[in-house]
Amino acid sequence: MTVEDKIITALKTVNDPELHQDLVSLGMVDTVKLEGKNAFIKINLTTPACPMKAQIEKDVRTALSSLSELGTVTLEFGSQVRGSQKQAIPGIKNIIAVGSGKGGVGKSTVAANIAASLALEGADVGLLDADIYGPSQAKMFSVEGKRLMADEDKNMIPMKNYGVKIISIANLVEDGQALTWRGPILHGTLNQMLNQTLWGELDYLVVDLPPGTGDVQLSLTQLTTITGALIVTTPQDMALLDVKRAYTMLRKTHVPIFGLIENMAYYQLPDGSRDYIFGEGSAKAWAESEKLAVLGEIPINRSVRESGDAGKPIVLSNPDAPESLAFRKAARALAGYISVQNMMTLPVL
Repeated sequence: MTVEDKIITALKTVNDPELHQDLVSLGMVDTVKLEGKNAFIKINLTTPACPMKAQIEKDVRTALSSLSELGTVTLEFGSQVRGSQKQAIPGIKNIIAVGSGKGGVGKSTVAANIAASLALEGADVGLLDADIYGPSQAKMFSVEGKRLMADEDKNMIPMKNYGVKIISIANLVEDGQALTWRGPILHGTLNQMLNQTLWGELDYLVVDLPPGTGDVQLSLTQLTTITGALIVTTPQDMALLDVKRAYTMLRKTHVPIFGLIENMAYYQLPDGSRDYIFGEGSAKAWAESEKLAVLGEIPINRSVRESGDAGKPIVLSNPDAPESLAFRKAARALAGYISVQNMMTLPVL
């Protein structure tokens, strides 16, 4: 048995902690090269935002440590995001809907920071602002006031900032113009934003939905196949009432639900204790009753609002803030759930 064969055999003992299969069987071992006694190994993760990267690296090095033939092992990680079995929009591997049952829970802030977080991890990310009546992503990504352009075939060219491609109705109408569109026009507009936009190759398209359970939500489920949804709530019982309605609608339209993000979960006091301004425990208890994961608990802080108003999501403007770390952790958890779901449904690479 050659040294390369021994390396492969050792790597067969290392499982992806989320997919529960070994790296070799999953096709994650990209390269094994030897130069004398030194080895170069490249592992392709199922997402650049893999939450278990550190654990995989530790397990790989432990498995290889028993090979006396090896000297220095250089380990490099790449990524190959898996898409769902049927890609409804060519080039877009995964579509993530971010919704809530009501306004005012910070859904757009969560969508913006999740998109920016995935881009920071190295993923190719798009953001569709489907909140037709109250678009905010153009401002949050500092492209407010700019007009969308189209190619000769009348396909829209998305804006791009901070590594995220963005389409928002705010870049199609005059500032401050009130839209009074009904269902058919909304459906046609959403179809154009989805299917007549030059998105290119995307690992993730994040769709910021409007509040409630109306025309846009229903049209989205009709126009494309959603990989899954992320539900945003705040801790108080009144918010949960509407979140439950949004959850029921998603279930009825057969949209998988990745989990819940509890925004404004608590206020961090100077002494390190937490003030649960809007209550504690209700969202988590409900999520557990529905067997939903709580992907993140985001603290309330004025810096989150200030960053959004300034046109730069907090994960970019203040990456070390507790709120930023919570968003980054939630984005990695979300990417992990998507990888697991796509693996279980025989994804196309």
